[in-house]
Amino acid sequence: MQSIIFIILVGLIGGVAVGVQAPLSSLMSQRLGVLESIFIVHIGGALVALVLLLIFGNKFSLWRTVPWYAFGAGVFGLVVISAMSYMIPRAGVATSLIILLAGQLLIGTLLDHFGLLGAAQKPIDLTRVFGLSVVLAGVWLTVK
Repeated sequence: MQSIIFIILVGLIGGVAVGVQAPLSSLMSQRLGVLESIFIVHIGGALVALVLLLIFGNKFSLWRTVPWYAFGAGVFGLVVISAMSYMIPRAGVATSLIILLAGQLLIGTLLDHFGLLGAAQKPIDLTRVFGLSVVLAGVWLTVK
């Protein structure tokens, strides 16, 4: 198992990426439109991924081993960008991110509880309920 420090570092880097990507996408959406922004963001990401695949190799030949419903991940990416593009000019970056985070924690807790979509099964207990309550209180205080 990897070091918890490394896991936290990767999570923080991902969080910083979301924190910077969201307002950039929102800015683009305000100037070009939501669909145009989504398209440009995904094309840019696809091009970077292609370069990395060409450098480090790939496993495309294994695509048939992926469950069919996993291919819906791209659609959820569209929903995230659309939601953030809508919320940021109306509520601000921090408020939008905390609302998005609350949604992620709620669905993540359910996925963990039932062990769905490849998640390690971690039943909901009082500690997790308390943690979620603190986050939801933070959402309320931030939005207020």
